Amino acid sequence: MTRDADATGRQVAVGDDPDVVVLTHPLARHKLTLLRDARTSTGEFRRLARELSMLAGYEAMRDLPVEDVEIDTPLERMTGHRLAGKKLCLVSILRAGNGILDGMLDLVPSARVGHVGLYRDPATLEPVEYYLKLPDDLPRRRCIVVDPMLATGHSAVAAITRLKQAGADSIVFVCLLAASEGIACLRAAHPDVRVVTCAIDRGLDDHGYIRPGLGDAGDRLFGTK
Repeated sequence: MTRDADATGRQVAVGDDPDVVVLTHPLARHKLTLLRDARTSTGEFRRLARELSMLAGYEAMRDLPVEDVEIDTPLERMTGHRLAGKKLCLVSILRAGNGILDGMLDLVPSARVGHVGLYRDPATLEPVEYYLKLPDDLPRRRCIVVDPMLATGHSAVAAITRLKQAGADSIVFVCLLAASEGIACLRAAHPDVRVVTCAIDRGLDDHGYIRPGLGDAGDRLFGTK
């Protein structure tokens, strides 16, 4: 996948898919390198994941509509702006998605939150659903689906399919790290879903792990093996 930087300093897919956005901000690149490091402790990994999710969140919410609103500052009356249109719903793909959910909630504390519980079958690498809890009014909300890794893409596809079945029609997928195979899988199944990530790595190994990657995001977030 060929990529280039646009005028804003973000990096977008060129020639393949303009709806795949890769962050190029120096802070994102710095924090992702620390996140990848095997020496990074569990507590530090959590902090970095939360900070990176905020940077990715700014990009994912770049095109939120706003409306004019009149307010009084301590000095005079002025016209400001506030969010308009559809409200937000953040959807975490369990369990690792919760590791970047809090950073998103720091940006939009009033957002509704949904959860899709999926685990990957170790033999088939296919997702198996074990939990689903979503707001009732998804058709009236923009959904931002969060999961630290986009590897094979199967879990992301399954989660987004369930959201669409529940009525969601405006969806963005945000991850910290992706493989081109996962992006291709997701975009083939859901070409209307924009993808925001901090990096695209070279590919997957025989076990479906991203290389060079950062290991198992869930284990590193929660201190498990």
